[in-house]
Amino acid sequence: MISKSILHKSGAAFLLLSLAVGCSGGGGSSNRASGAPKVQSNVPANQSTDVDVNASMSATFNQKMDSATLTTTTFTVTEGVAAVPVQGTVVYADSKAVFWPTAHLASDSDFTATITTGAQNPGGIALAASFVWKFKTGSTVGAGQPVNLGAAGGFAILAKAGISTVPTSAITGDLGISPAAATAVTGFDLTLDASNVFSTSAQVIGRVYAADYAPPTPSNLTTAVLDMETAFTDAAGRAPDVTELGAGNIGGMTLVPGVYKWGTGLLIPTDLTLDGSATGVWIFQVAQDLNLSSATNIVLSGGALPKNVFWQVTGAVDVGTTAQFSGIILSATAISFHTGASINGRLLAQTAVTLDGNTVVAPTP
Repeated sequence: MISKSILHKSGAAFLLLSLAVGCSGGGGSSNRASGAPKVQSNVPANQSTDVDVNASMSATFNQKMDSATLTTTTFTVTEGVAAVPVQGTVVYADSKAVFWPTAHLASDSDFTATITTGAQNPGGIALAASFVWKFKTGSTVGAGQPVNLGAAGGFAILAKAGISTVPTSAITGDLGISPAAATAVTGFDLTLDASNVFSTSAQVIGRVYAADYAPPTPSNLTTAVLDMETAFTDAAGRAPDVTELGAGNIGGMTLVPGVYKWGTGLLIPTDLTLDGSATGVWIFQVAQDLNLSSATNIVLSGGALPKNVFWQVTGAVDVGTTAQFSGIILSATAISFHTGASINGRLLAQTAVTLDGNTVVAPTP
């Protein structure tokens, strides 16, 4: 007859053995596999038809991903049975990867989008399997989509190297400087708050943040600058609707919503009108410098909003005296406003912003 104590000991031994197996390499692999990222939604939907020829392809993941692993190598789009590669740009933000084709897609054609197992989360865990979906284009050009500014959209002025003014300027919105320190913000007579998190200025209706202020300011600014750079890449990657308009001189024109691209600089010597509704989006891709002449205005009509106008400029931006600018400036170099110039928009520079008695009003989000 088997005693109860033996049964208890046997049961305990079985339990310990089970726990040991559960903690072994096999069990650990299973747990890691269960944490593998997944695509929880995609656009266009699989087997969609009549997709706009200027559409983007996107995949939203169920967790944060490593942006460095989401590139045109791991996120691809091909055309037809021959799988001809579509050239494009991949932008990742907020758990979503977006593929922007360099040019409009061919109309009435079949396409395949693929995200490979090279896509990983920050822990190095990859998709369990490649994610593939198919769609077919129609022949229409759809409404443009605004550029996602991320945390950079919280600033009227954001720069990496410096922000200076010849007093007095009037800024409505926050200023941010990173990785440069607060000493790179000049002409504003800053007063550091007791929290050491931000400064104030009589010229700023808002706060001034710098990389050498107390946490969480440094990390917040790092995120904002990265988002500014991502937004620049996003805007630059949109397929153009119009190229080389006016041979780089668009003064006096009236432009409807769309993506406009120049392989040169862009000059606006006389008033430019942007005519469209409150949902219209304008993206201007400028390969060199952008110059708005003195006493020249960028006029928004028909309900157009400055938050939906994006100036992606690889060179420098120069706005003349008493000129009035509208929109979001994303500059890879410097932005300079001369005496009395103003903007309803944002100045987002990957180097410096220079002001001279200017008015800057951040648009309503």
